[in-house]
Amino acid sequence: MSNYDYVIIGAGAAGLLLADALINDSFFTSRSILIIDKDDKKKNDRTWCFWEKEQGKFDAILHKSWPSIFFAGKDLRLSSTIAPYSYKMLRGIDFYQHYTNKIKSYRNITWLQDDVTKIQEKETSVVVSTQTEQFSGQIVFNSIFDYGPLKNQKQYPVLQQHFLGWFVKTEKAVFNKDEATFMDFSIPQKGNTRFMYVLPFSDTEALVEYTLFSETLLKKEEYEQAIVDYLQNDLGIANYEILEKEVGNIPMTSYKFHKHNSNRVMNIGIAGGWAKASTGFTFYSTHKQVNTLVGFLKKEKPLSLFYKRNKFWFYDVLLLDILSKKNHLGQSIFESLFKNRKPQLILKFLDEDTSFWEDLQIISACPKWPFLKALWNRIF
Repeated sequence: MSNYDYVIIGAGAAGLLLADALINDSFFTSRSILIIDKDDKKKNDRTWCFWEKEQGKFDAILHKSWPSIFFAGKDLRLSSTIAPYSYKMLRGIDFYQHYTNKIKSYRNITWLQDDVTKIQEKETSVVVSTQTEQFSGQIVFNSIFDYGPLKNQKQYPVLQQHFLGWFVKTEKAVFNKDEATFMDFSIPQKGNTRFMYVLPFSDTEALVEYTLFSETLLKKEEYEQAIVDYLQNDLGIANYEILEKEVGNIPMTSYKFHKHNSNRVMNIGIAGGWAKASTGFTFYSTHKQVNTLVGFLKKEKPLSLFYKRNKFWFYDVLLLDILSKKNHLGQSIFESLFKNRKPQLILKFLDEDTSFWEDLQIISACPKWPFLKALWNRIF
């Protein structure tokens, strides 16, 4: 059985960003690292989006960025520049190629393509079993997500950000390549929180995505028909070619994922609750969590202590409490925000970077009664 200091299970955003952070810090130069993933990471299986001020770590591999965003609701249509922020998009394949090539070049890294079947914590190590062999690690970081614990509890609501998107190419120039549609709630809500999300790459190509914040998924045909209707009725596009498709599902919950961590095993990424509970945005949150985690590892404290609940966790709880009971209120809540506050402040708040005074500005812009009721029910 081969032994390693660190075993990283899953070479997605969390696993690769963590491996990269470790190899770039001299503190970990002598540490042996094993990365296990069942996939070869050679497919464009997802896209990640985030907003960031000025230049950032991922700019060299970005697919596109936008200086402006568009928001639409029942009674609001708003185009806004978001400087000093830019809205940025990263393709999975570009991310994988960049980081896998870099990480595999280090001597202290071992990369294995295999399927993990079991993680068993011992007194002084952790045994990781795959379909073909076993490994021992002093510390294991696991990004394999399991919906089971979420479904087996009632303390925190569990919604899903689920979506299906088409990468389309049109015959005529119809898109504004400098403006991303952040949320378009003008579409039929059908009792849910539903919106369209459009990322134009040129005036004839864009990702058009139908997104919901709700408890249950739809049939594939429902997502696709909604995109067809939006292209034809809202954007006036009759002729187009579908270049690619993407589909996804991200848990939205304030469930305490950290309670499943031990002194030697830690869940990371979505499995660790690193997705922003109220929006489903995961990539940039993971980037920040990895930076914090590396500093924590250098202190050599038990992994079970790596958790700090902040005020934003409670804000997310209240929103999810509302949407779990009255899912249709999502449109009015977000529309009220964008109607009454600048998008820069909203993005800063969603990025969990606001002061308490700025929090109050966001809170005061929201419909009061649903949040007061949710606060009362959560406290009492």
